[in-house]
Amino acid sequence: MIYSFIYAHRDEHTVVMMCKVLKVSKSGYYKWLDCQANIDSEKEKYNKEIRQKIQKSYHESGGTYGSPRVHDDLVEWGYTISQKTVARIMKELGLRAIPEEKYVVTTDSNHDMPVFPNELNRDFKIQEPNRAWVADITYVWTLEGWVYLSTVMDLFSRKIVGWSMDSTMKKELPLKALNMAIQIRKPGKGLIHHSDRGSQYCSNKYIEVMNTNEMKISMSRKGNPYDNACIESFHATIKKELIYRRRYRTRAEAIKSIDHYIRSFYNDRRKHSTLGYYSPNKFERKYVSVYEGTTLVS
Repeated sequence: MIYSFIYAHRDEHTVVMMCKVLKVSKSGYYKWLDCQANIDSEKEKYNKEIRQKIQKSYHESGGTYGSPRVHDDLVEWGYTISQKTVARIMKELGLRAIPEEKYVVTTDSNHDMPVFPNELNRDFKIQEPNRAWVADITYVWTLEGWVYLSTVMDLFSRKIVGWSMDSTMKKELPLKALNMAIQIRKPGKGLIHHSDRGSQYCSNKYIEVMNTNEMKISMSRKGNPYDNACIESFHATIKKELIYRRRYRTRAEAIKSIDHYIRSFYNDRRKHSTLGYYSPNKFERKYVSVYEGTTLVS
């Protein structure tokens, strides 16, 4: 374009002379120049907005989102941008997802109580809600001492449907989480309940509750954490994204923080790559919209 040529050579020749030689008006050139300035200003404004939205997504996730999840947020908010561009901008802004922690075995299954075969058999791709739950216990350190967290996950949506916390790891801890899940979800007959072989899950009271609710009991093979990989992965995630980034002074502080993370972030907000970057609640709402009549509680 002629005006672009004039602009590119403005330091070599006068604008007046180039306009005369190229037979274009000087006023036309300056009008074009104003338009270019407006375009550049809008582009700069848009780029600034994109950077702000990237920071919003990253910080709302507690610094846990990498470029795939941040990119998915931006697309959800109506922006057209590539993941590669998001990754580049995040690098420029110094935004980096927290690295994964290595898995550590914590379960002690040395007891004389009855155990059950592995009915789940690592079939983690469940097509309906309330067909398979997985359960586990993990540890959280505070300056007052340990807090133990027991969780129950619905494998269909990876949603934490029951959880409890206490200063001791007695059978009442996972039993409270299980009862919460039963009360909220009201599962039908034949749900697979999978756990490790820990004494809490093999206790008479815990087995009684599962039998009363006509659950199919499933347990991991001894010393094999991969049989319960999904709930183990959740515990690694909550430690990486929340617990290891805090210094809890009291047990009450840790309990409040963890409860908020599960309710308000993990279940409702956190995107899962295995769910097509839906959160557990959003994934379940999508299922309900397709298969009306399924009863789920957020």
